[in-house]
Amino acid sequence: MENGSSKRIVIGIMAHVDAGKTTLSEGMLFTSGAIRRIGRVDHGDSHMDTDEMERRRGITIFMAQAKLLTAHTEIILLDTPGHVDFAAEMERTIPVLDYAVLLISAVEGVQSHTKTLWRLLAQYRVPVFLFFNKMDISDKTPLELLDELGEAFGDGFVNFDAASGEEFFEEIAMTDEGLMELFLEADTIPSERIAAQIQDTRLFPCYFGSALKQEGIGSLLSGLDEYTQEEPAGEEFGARIFKISSDEKGNRLTHMRITGGRLYIRQELSGTIVPQEQEEADEEESGEWHEKVSSIRIYDGDRFEAVQEAGAGEIVVVPGLSHTHAGQGLGKEEGEVHPVLVPVLSYQMSFVGAINVAGAYRRLLSLSDELPELSLRWDEGAKGIFVNLMGQVQTEILAAMIHDRFGYVVEFGPGKISYRETIADAVEGVGHFEPLRHYAEVHLRLEPGERGSGLSFASDCSEDVLAKNWQRLILTHLKEKQHRGVLTGSPITDMKMSIISGRAHPKHTMGGDFRQATYRAVRQGLMKAESVLLEPFYRFSLELPSAQIGRAMTDIDTMFGKCEAPALEGDVAVITGIAPVQTMHSYAAEVAAYTAGEGRLTLSVAGYFPCHNAEEVVEERGYDSEADVFNPTGSVFCAHGAGFIVPWDQVEEYMHIEAQLDGDGGGDFVMPVAVPKGARASRYGGTYEEDAELSAIFEREFGSSGNKKRPQARRIEAPPPASSTAGDGSKRGRSHRKKSGK
Repeated sequence: MENGSSKRIVIGIMAHVDAGKTTLSEGMLFTSGAIRRIGRVDHGDSHMDTDEMERRRGITIFMAQAKLLTAHTEIILLDTPGHVDFAAEMERTIPVLDYAVLLISAVEGVQSHTKTLWRLLAQYRVPVFLFFNKMDISDKTPLELLDELGEAFGDGFVNFDAASGEEFFEEIAMTDEGLMELFLEADTIPSERIAAQIQDTRLFPCYFGSALKQEGIGSLLSGLDEYTQEEPAGEEFGARIFKISSDEKGNRLTHMRITGGRLYIRQELSGTIVPQEQEEADEEESGEWHEKVSSIRIYDGDRFEAVQEAGAGEIVVVPGLSHTHAGQGLGKEEGEVHPVLVPVLSYQMSFVGAINVAGAYRRLLSLSDELPELSLRWDEGAKGIFVNLMGQVQTEILAAMIHDRFGYVVEFGPGKISYRETIADAVEGVGHFEPLRHYAEVHLRLEPGERGSGLSFASDCSEDVLAKNWQRLILTHLKEKQHRGVLTGSPITDMKMSIISGRAHPKHTMGGDFRQATYRAVRQGLMKAESVLLEPFYRFSLELPSAQIGRAMTDIDTMFGKCEAPALEGDVAVITGIAPVQTMHSYAAEVAAYTAGEGRLTLSVAGYFPCHNAEEVVEERGYDSEADVFNPTGSVFCAHGAGFIVPWDQVEEYMHIEAQLDGDGGGDFVMPVAVPKGARASRYGGTYEEDAELSAIFEREFGSSGNKKRPQARRIEAPPPASSTAGDGSKRGRSHRKKSGK
């Protein structure tokens, strides 16, 4: 700790755009003595907005870091973007915060993005201090602003500007029975008990002032010093990665918070490799990376200090790590942190001038590390690059980044809705990959998850059936890829995938074999399941004259939305609910027109729900799941030295392990030797050229065959079954997939 500080905490500054967030950050640094002069966002000289694009536009685009000291606390300050288009950058910082300072403009009050920020902080269970800015130009009193907070978010908000007196302690005591008993006995409450109540997210200190005029900032800093607590860290090393960026020399930078132990120069770090989608990988790849720390940086604005080691609670940057990604845990930090906010619009990128688009795509993949929300992807059918973005401002920033870094001039087409897919029933997905001298079989259970839960992965397979190292490899392959649904080719979500069986060959199985078998098992299961198309919904709040309630309710119903009963306050009505992004995204202009400017619509993304016009979307997209060469649905088998591809709906008849969910067992295993009806390759005798798909598989997985001598064709016998087998009694997959929007 510096300057005799007794604790170290990480604090994020968050706000709706234009609330004065960066001005508050500058004021906190100046008041604490960390900087000698206050910069201005509009002047382009702020300490925290260091990127050239930020200074040109006068907005925060990227997270910035600074450090300040109070009487007993070392505060690491993270200034985050306020514009909704850069909400993903803001969210990435939340998992590494000890506390957040939520800034609210006293003029505008609680806005739509403020509500989004509050929900995010509550979901991540981050304690919150609030600062009402622009009190010098607001006509609202602190009491009125506190009432507005209570109506929007509930109880627990207390004015801490006058942190003493009976009335102050009584308000705090109202938040907890134990504190009430303590207050009644002693007429006061100790600071450590107040701090514990704040950390438990049951009490939220509120401060009032003007960041531009340096009013109220001293009181906020005193509160952060007195009412915050440091989490115990432990001796075991752990770190949480929350951001990937690059410096002016092009070095790849990994931003992480050390959560335990210490980080040293030359210390070895390790984790799971997560390759880019469609990126080739070595067949012997273990799924693990191991790299040594060559340098440790601690940033303060655009400057950094190189240090030999760093301790728990510190935010550090490590250059040169190749395989890290945002949300990843190192050391004792297990599991991934997956974002809640995701873009809901997809844009096709086009290039000005003669450009090799496929080559440009490979170069642009590095942006996926820094901006994972882009979901940068290559569409083979359209021969184009698609990205997911939050809105128009982000398209402009991304175009500028691409031009500055790669020299490409890019444009974006109109934004289209970004859909997701899930399933309505539990199924077993099976995948087999057995071209000559290769072998792997995977059985997965695919189950629908809770709405908004994303994807989860588990193993429900005995190590006596499949060795632990192969199971770990399958889990790695499940996590490494953005799996596509079979209705529209959209990413899948809200599902649990579990390993339930599998088989390897003692001589011929390689890592790449399980990758192919795993991918095919997922796709085969999706083809069997009842798929459900999901679309993004807005959470809306519509404030308008009460005379217009009928018109508004009719519109909401027409837009396939759902709403609560209107809340009436005199002549003003407030209607809240959810509605599809597709139908409501342009409704604000219509509201302004029919209310003569008196109506106000605020929107925030509520998540993904079943699509209101699924059949229409599926038909419009025209996605052919069985023609997607990057996501094959069938499996590859080998008999008598000949390889062949079995369609997904016949795969179970050729599996070497009986079905785990619905197989009836019994009988001895007999390996089929007949090529199945519908197989696209009648013979595969060892040459790559005889089957186009197998040739593509081999070249993607193991590299081009070139002029290598062709291996001699010979039969690889399937390993004997580990338990009783189904013979030819495994149940046949459904002959067609179901499409559903329900």
